Amino acid sequence: MTKNTLVLIYNKLYKSFGPQHWWPAKTKFEVMVGAILTQNTAWGNVEKAIASLRKENLLSPQKLLRLPLRHMASLIKSCGYYNVKAKRLKNFLKFIKKKGGVAKLFKEDPFVLRRELLEVNGVGEETADSILLYAGNLPFFVVDAYTKRILYRHNLIDKKADYAHVQKLFMDNLKRDADLFNEYHALLVKVGKHYCKKKADCGNCPLKGV
Repeated sequence: MTKNTLVLIYNKLYKSFGPQHWWPAKTKFEVMVGAILTQNTAWGNVEKAIASLRKENLLSPQKLLRLPLRHMASLIKSCGYYNVKAKRLKNFLKFIKKKGGVAKLFKEDPFVLRRELLEVNGVGEETADSILLYAGNLPFFVVDAYTKRILYRHNLIDKKADYAHVQKLFMDNLKRDADLFNEYHALLVKVGKHYCKKKADCGNCPLKGV
């Protein structure tokens, strides 16, 4: 039953919105930077921060690692909590260097890599899975607030369901395919932003009746 409902939700959203072409970035490294900067802020603010880094020709692990923390914080100011995020980004850059660079990062066992990412100060489950899925093209489903809200409102999870439980729901009931997980998560964000908001607009939602 759960599998059928998840498939139905995906098909309805895809039919309504079409492909979303996520993640909006030029390189794998840019995806990873965006995954850290997007914590607790709107994507538009992250785009401004990344544009600032690009303008200074700093979008490489080596250049950002050498950049003084205060200067980095000033360049990413638009994404909020910029001092905290600058420190988190520095932690992540040190991790990349330790692993031998971006090219070598995704050659490791995916589950080992996920565990190591979660050990980096400032990288939580959603950020780690965004890096794995959108930069590494690895089949880890990304769970965010929209995902939980939509699934709860369609009686697929309990309100207190944690990240691991919600992720398992997708990974156990759908084909473990990075392209599918990419598209599905992006579609959930789309319907969450436009219809399944804190005050739901169920009457016009593509998922009405599910």
